[in-house]
Amino acid sequence: MKKLLLIPLVASFLGLPAQAQESPITLNYTGGSRIKDLIDVEGARDNQLSGYGLVVGLTGTGDSKIDSTLQTIANALKNYGVNVPQDDIKSGNVAAVMITSDIGPFMRPGSRIDVVVSSIGDAKALQGGVLLQVPLRGADQTVYAVAQGPIAVGGFLGGTGGPGGATVQKNFPTVATIPGGAIVEREIPTEIVRNGSMNLMLRNADFTTSARMAEAINRVFPNTAVARDAKTVNVLVPPEYSAYEVNFLATVGGIELEPDSVARVVINERTGVIVATSNVRVSKVAVSHGSITISIASTLTASQPGAFSGGTTAILPSTTTSVDQQKGSFQVVEEFPTIEKVAAALNALGVSTQDMMSIFQSMKRAGALQAELVLN
Repeated sequence: MKKLLLIPLVASFLGLPAQAQESPITLNYTGGSRIKDLIDVEGARDNQLSGYGLVVGLTGTGDSKIDSTLQTIANALKNYGVNVPQDDIKSGNVAAVMITSDIGPFMRPGSRIDVVVSSIGDAKALQGGVLLQVPLRGADQTVYAVAQGPIAVGGFLGGTGGPGGATVQKNFPTVATIPGGAIVEREIPTEIVRNGSMNLMLRNADFTTSARMAEAINRVFPNTAVARDAKTVNVLVPPEYSAYEVNFLATVGGIELEPDSVARVVINERTGVIVATSNVRVSKVAVSHGSITISIASTLTASQPGAFSGGTTAILPSTTTSVDQQKGSFQVVEEFPTIEKVAAALNALGVSTQDMMSIFQSMKRAGALQAELVLN
C-alpha cells in the first residue's frame, strides 16, 4: 500500500504528465449510463447559420407594402434582369423571412441540413410558399450553406376575417421548416485530438461523475484518463490508436458508469411542475397545512316601479361573501432517505401542487431541505 501511494507523489516531483499517473482514488460504480450519453467532445460542436430572403407563392397572405420587403423584391428581380419600379410591386403573395439553421461537425460539402423559416414582416401565413435561394452565413460572415425549396408549415390560417368574416388559426403559420432544405457549401474545420489527447466535456458538470468517468476509462485503457475539473476529462490516445482515433472514441463511448447528481428541487411556478432528484434529503421538521378560501360574488337585480307610478326601472348591485376555512393539520415529517417518502408525507396532508411549492420553499428557509432549490 505504501508503494502504491508513493508512485503519484514521485511522479509529481519529477514533473511527469498528469495523464500518466495512477488515479489516487478508488470509486465504486455499478454501471448504468454510457459515456457517449454524458459528454460532448471538445472541438466537435455545432455552429449557427442565418440568412435573409423571400418566400413566394402565397395566396394573398404575404406582407403589406413594407419598404424593406418591396426593396428586397426589386433587388431579386434585378438579379434576373428585370427592372420594376418599387411602386409597381405587389407584395401580397411574398413575405420577407429570416432563415436559421445549425450546421453540425464533420459536415462535408454537398450534405444537407434542416432550416427554419420565420416571417419578419406582417405576413399572415407562410403556408404553400417556396423559399427563394438564400445564402446562409456564420458569425464570421462566411457563406457555409445555401437554402431553397418548398416550406412546410405545422399549422394553417383559414377564413377571410374582416367585417362579417371569421378566421381559424392552428399553431403558428408564420414559422415553417424545410427538412434538408440547405446544401452545405463549405466545411467547417473540426479538430478533436490535440497533442495526442482529447477532452471529454460533461453535459452536467459534477466532480464525482468526472472522477468516476476517468476511473472507468482507466479500467479499460490504463493510465490514459484524468479528471481535470467538474466539466472536463482529458484522455490520452494510446499509441496503437494513433491512426484510429474514431475507433478509440467509439470504444470509450461504450464504457458504462453510474453518474452522480446533486440534490436539487426544481419548481416551475408558471406551470405547477415540481421535479426533484432521488438524493434529496429532509431533516426532521414539522409541517402545518391549512387554507382559507374567500369567495365574493357580485350580482345585479332589477327593481321595477309600481304600475302607473311614473318611476323607472333601477339596476341594483348585490354582493355575497362566503368564507371556507379548511381544517389545518400539523404533522412531524421524520428524516426520510428519499424524496418519494417526502412527497408521500405531503400528499397525506392533502397538499396541492401550489401549496407543495410553498412548503418546499419554507423548508429550505428553515434549513430542513438538504438540497438546492431552483425556481423557474
